[in-house]
Amino acid sequence: MATRRNFIKKATTGTLMAGFATRFLFGNEMFVLPPGSANGPVILSTWSHGMAANEAAWETMLQGGSVLDAVEKGVMVSEADPEVSSVGYGGFPDAEGNVTLDACIMGADGNAGSVTYLQHILHPVSVARLVMERTPHVILSGEGALKFALDQGFEKTKLLTDAMKKNWEQWKASGARYAPAANWENHDTIGLLALDALSDLAGACTTSGMAFKHPGRVGDSPIIGAGLFVDNEVGAATATGEGEVILKTLGSFLIVEMMRQGMSPQQACEEAIHRITKKTKVHPNLQIGYIALNKSGESGAFSLRPGFQYALRNKDSQSLLDSPYLIEW
Repeated sequence: MATRRNFIKKATTGTLMAGFATRFLFGNEMFVLPPGSANGPVILSTWSHGMAANEAAWETMLQGGSVLDAVEKGVMVSEADPEVSSVGYGGFPDAEGNVTLDACIMGADGNAGSVTYLQHILHPVSVARLVMERTPHVILSGEGALKFALDQGFEKTKLLTDAMKKNWEQWKASGARYAPAANWENHDTIGLLALDALSDLAGACTTSGMAFKHPGRVGDSPIIGAGLFVDNEVGAATATGEGEVILKTLGSFLIVEMMRQGMSPQQACEEAIHRITKKTKVHPNLQIGYIALNKSGESGAFSLRPGFQYALRNKDSQSLLDSPYLIEW
């Protein structure tokens, strides 16, 4: 132990102020792993609001938080932002005018938690984490999820903003009976993947779902293997777009399995989109986007059509990138 301690102390000399350092517990003492000791940290998320989410996740790890802490804190930024119309506070309501939320989280140890059709709670991803950590279950839904959240000390919050209430009233007055729509153009589900300096992976995904959806509808976002999947031996993937199609193809699990078979994250995302065109009906308004991150810190992204953007944060930069795509609108 003394040899290892001395090595780590020497390795960190003169480097702690130069880049990203990660603390870890070795025995009963806290040590610091220097920058460059692994291919991480890397943070990858969907859409332009992922930029702010990535920075929150990055700062969490910089302050010594775990990779699981990082993905939770990251997506909480979008959940609390009323300008993000498809996640959390300020999200589009369902056909009855209620904002209902879905979220999941998955860690490096393979554990996962999820909530579906949750109302009145600002941060469903945090409830999902407690489902994972404090219950033997993976998914809690509806009134049961709300009861659990309140029992854990969460407080009810009004999630329907005045702007979204006006949108709903206009939609209702139009006479539309049921016409859900995915919220494209940088306003869809946020999925966030992170690799830390110790090469551990985690992910989180959270959404308010389709605008004016049928009450009770649950999409892919809270479903492990569909909207999100993490395997710490291989990599992680998350999805955005029309959840029904992602559910039918278990896209995130598929991508991770293809990475296990040797594909790069980019190749795996592309193959998952091709699988959709082979196995489902591609209607004129369909859009799907995937991002993936492997154990080596390599990332990939691909969408069915143009318009999908994703945010990438590493030790060198923070970037908002246009995803390559398969077909035109």
